[in-house]
Amino acid sequence: MRILRWVIGLVLIGAFMYANFFIYTGSIYIKLINVILFSALFVVYRVIVGPTAADRIVAVDILGILIVGMLALLGLYYDQSFFMDIGLIWALLSFIASLAFAKVLEGRSLDD
Repeated sequence: MRILRWVIGLVLIGAFMYANFFIYTGSIYIKLINVILFSALFVVYRVIVGPTAADRIVAVDILGILIVGMLALLGLYYDQSFFMDIGLIWALLSFIASLAFAKVLEGRSLDD
C-alpha cells in the first residue's frame, strides 16, 4: 500500500510539472508561483495529518518559507516593492513563532 501511494504521488507530481512547464504558456513567474502553491498543498497535508507535534511545527515553518517565496515572486511579477516588505515581516514573525512553538513543545512556558 505504501509503495502504491508513492507511485501515485510521483505520477501526480510528474503530470503537474509537465502541464505547468510544457503545456501552460504563461510567464515564468506564474509557473513558479504554481509550483509553490502545489508544494503548499503537501505541506498543509502534513500540518493536518502530521504524526507528531514536531512534524506539524516543521510543516508550519516550511509553509512560512513558501509564503515568503511566493511574496517575492509576486513582487517581481507585479514590480511592486511592498510585497518584499510583507515577505520580510512575515519571515521575522515566522521565526518568532517557530521559537515559541519549540518552547511550548519542550514543555516550558513562554515567559521562561
